[in-house]
Amino acid sequence: MRRSAVTEGTTPKQPTVLLLENIHPRAKEHFESLGYAVQTHPASMSEDDLVAALPGVNLLGIRSNTRITPKVLEAADDLVAVGAFCIGTNQIDLDSAAAHGVPVFNAPYSNTRSVVELVIGEIIALARRLHEKSDNMHAGIWDKSAKGSHEVRGRTLGIVGYGNIGAQLSVLAEAMGMKVIFYDIGDKLALGNARRMETLDELLAEAEVVSLHVDGRPGNAGIFGAEQFAKMRPRSLFINASRGMVVDQLALRENILSGHIAGAAIDVFPVEPKAQGDEFISELRGLPNVILTPHVGGSTQEAQEDIGRFVSGKLSSYVEDGATSLSVNFPAIAVTPREKTVRIVHTHENVPGVLAEINRILASYDENVESQSLTTRGEYGYVVTDVAGSLDDEAIAQLRKMPQTIRLRVLDR
Repeated sequence: MRRSAVTEGTTPKQPTVLLLENIHPRAKEHFESLGYAVQTHPASMSEDDLVAALPGVNLLGIRSNTRITPKVLEAADDLVAVGAFCIGTNQIDLDSAAAHGVPVFNAPYSNTRSVVELVIGEIIALARRLHEKSDNMHAGIWDKSAKGSHEVRGRTLGIVGYGNIGAQLSVLAEAMGMKVIFYDIGDKLALGNARRMETLDELLAEAEVVSLHVDGRPGNAGIFGAEQFAKMRPRSLFINASRGMVVDQLALRENILSGHIAGAAIDVFPVEPKAQGDEFISELRGLPNVILTPHVGGSTQEAQEDIGRFVSGKLSSYVEDGATSLSVNFPAIAVTPREKTVRIVHTHENVPGVLAEINRILASYDENVESQSLTTRGEYGYVVTDVAGSLDDEAIAQLRKMPQTIRLRVLDR
């Protein structure tokens, strides 16, 4: 199917950046050090607000609450790349972004440690019922009792999803003396003494603490509901610091009230307030031994600063040099900085003959190719070509007219 072609001739002399949702100032500082014009907005934007705001914007930075839809991308002719200053990218229509020649970059590792430390703290807090002890103290009640308080040493932690976060949680939990089991649909290497379970049901039957660390793919919506809670061990603990939509909140509420689940810690929710100070509405409010946090698993100063540094660096590397390594939706090429060359970055439909046609056009205008890299990913291909000296305007026009072209950029400094 023919994709909509969005092409431009050169990189803007002063790229414009729009950063939403209180992205760490480190990102703004990075872009401004390169001479980019930066606008910031403290909250997320609706689809219509984005459509109105994006004309003239070359780089867009978001976190988890801003949705990048096909309608937004269709209206954003000037958009060159999107940065998700977080781990997840399910808030972005990645296929539509690729179809418009817009790579998306995220921070897959920067806040891993922060999430794991929160979960470790929550496991201890729930096992000791610290939340209730603290509430009683604030209410003036002295309740010095060991009733309901337990050590975590020797307990079995079941990790659902053994990716970057799940694997690091496994290591730290084992260091505290916990037994670790895990379940993942992929074939993951067990770290330390962790044991892989063949099915989720096997994990639920054995684990005394269950912690979810799955991604936001559509197939994970609602995967943990009444049936799964029923299969957990009586008086076990439940933690979700992954995605809000994977858990049936009403089922969790019922199991807390019945006493089948002894405690829970929830950091993510199916519907979350869009701006600081907005009311938080949830079926889980007011429940005993339930810790509710406002999606702050990765929100430490260290993590947010590193995310700001990492993602802004990926975006500027794409603008300046065409690098796409670690893009979540684009063919990946790691490039070297240019020296006295003109660089052509060409996104195209992945069909036979594109590279040959690019080189035929360049040869017909006596352009000398000094280096060239091609990679493909699914429906799309990406070619980075360095040409010695200047580049004929007519050669650029011919490359742009190729029927397979999705986006063409010429980097010339």
